[in-house]
Amino acid sequence: MWHNETLFSMTQGRFRSLISRHIDIPTHILNARLLETERRNIPTYGYGIKGFVLSMIETAIEVTERRIPAEDIQTILDYGRTMIEHPVELIEGACEVLETLRARDHELWLITKGDLFDQESKIARSDLVPFFHAIEVLSEKDQVSYQRLLDKYGVSPDEFLMVGNSVRSDVLPVIEIGGRAVHVPYEITWEHEHVEGHLPEGAVTLARLFDLLDAETASDEGHQK
Repeated sequence: MWHNETLFSMTQGRFRSLISRHIDIPTHILNARLLETERRNIPTYGYGIKGFVLSMIETAIEVTERRIPAEDIQTILDYGRTMIEHPVELIEGACEVLETLRARDHELWLITKGDLFDQESKIARSDLVPFFHAIEVLSEKDQVSYQRLLDKYGVSPDEFLMVGNSVRSDVLPVIEIGGRAVHVPYEITWEHEHVEGHLPEGAVTLARLFDLLDAETASDEGHQK
């Protein structure tokens, strides 16, 4: 619903510039080290800005062999504060799509994952809350989490359609429990969310969020025939 990964990418670029003041390390190696640290820390810190910042600090300490000064650690912490306070920028068409789907009498849920405080803050600042019948912040988007949500609201998998930009989190687990999914790729994909290969049956890719309205209309007409 909003631009997110560009903010992480921009901050990671600032992190690389900061580290380059202390050591000469190729970009791809530093990126790989940070990604490795993030993946290792997910079970402990979860997803989101705070875990990302802690992983940057840990990576900085490791690659500089503990030589990074305290003022640069403070700089990394400041990166995190800037990210948290950054205005919420909606994806083009988000409001129009939600408004149209509500008018067509669809029940809309917002399902996201990450740090509860950060996600609740972004959701509140997005001004999208009135469009949704339910809002759920998950620690992970997997088969168990999706099935738990469907059970909670008494919805069967074949009644559920998930729309998102991550194949790993928004498509595969939904298809695996018998739901349907729409993948709307974002210009940047976090490497942890990257999945090779074609989408499974029951999932489609749309170029823009706006295209969901035409696809949804075509699907309804198909069911009526």
